[in-house]
Amino acid sequence: MNELILASEELFLRKSVWEERALKHQARVSEWIDPVLERRSRHARHPVYDFLFEYYSFRPAQLLRWSPGPGIILEGADRTDGAGVWESVRGGHRLKTFPDSRREFVEWAINFLSSTAERSPNFSCFGLHEWAMVYREPAVRHQQVPLRLSRPDLDVFLESQQFSCTHFDAFRFFSERAKPRNSVQLERTLTAEMDQPACVHVNMDLYRFCYKVAPWIESELLADAFALARSARELDMRASPYDLTEFGFEPIAIETADGRPSMSAYSEKLPG
Repeated sequence: MNELILASEELFLRKSVWEERALKHQARVSEWIDPVLERRSRHARHPVYDFLFEYYSFRPAQLLRWSPGPGIILEGADRTDGAGVWESVRGGHRLKTFPDSRREFVEWAINFLSSTAERSPNFSCFGLHEWAMVYREPAVRHQQVPLRLSRPDLDVFLESQQFSCTHFDAFRFFSERAKPRNSVQLERTLTAEMDQPACVHVNMDLYRFCYKVAPWIESELLADAFALARSARELDMRASPYDLTEFGFEPIAIETADGRPSMSAYSEKLPG
């Protein structure tokens, strides 16, 4: 049965259908959200997954909220959530027209994502950004987990490498002694010029582009983007210098000859 009903040139989504979709979405994202909220209740932190609700500004409650996207009337709905973005129409509720104040961002985002996707991928950075953040730096970002290598071994390995990070929001966290070792001295203004599709952070940031236009996006697509970001974060931290075996993550030992091909293979599969 067709989910959408065309009536008087308006699209209606049957009540039984949108309620089922909303419940499925909430069940799906609850598996990611509930552990985060439980940890917060006892002031605990997960070094891999909590990042997705700390670095990104979209809150768990926002991710949980379902939307069909623009132009669709939810039959029999009475939506009062979403900061006044819904309007009452004959037979239900739908999203108001996309705000003009956000159109400039959407146009920029389309151009940015298109140019990034068309750029040749670079798989040779091997996730060294997390290593560069601790290079000859007494403090580490994840103090609750140990490093996999001793400090001397870590420094020897990194001094044999040429950093080739292309993503500014990773590069800006490099230690001060690591930044000069990167192949390009990145700046925010170079983001559109340098970002490329093999970058784990570029793939992760697709989630940001999705939630920036929520709720004018299907929540199923938003959840897909979050799932991709979650997988990218797992890859990111498995290839990091941290020992996360206590949390169930086997390392991708990029400091070894065997580990580097594994990192590239995982990266190539990530966007799909």
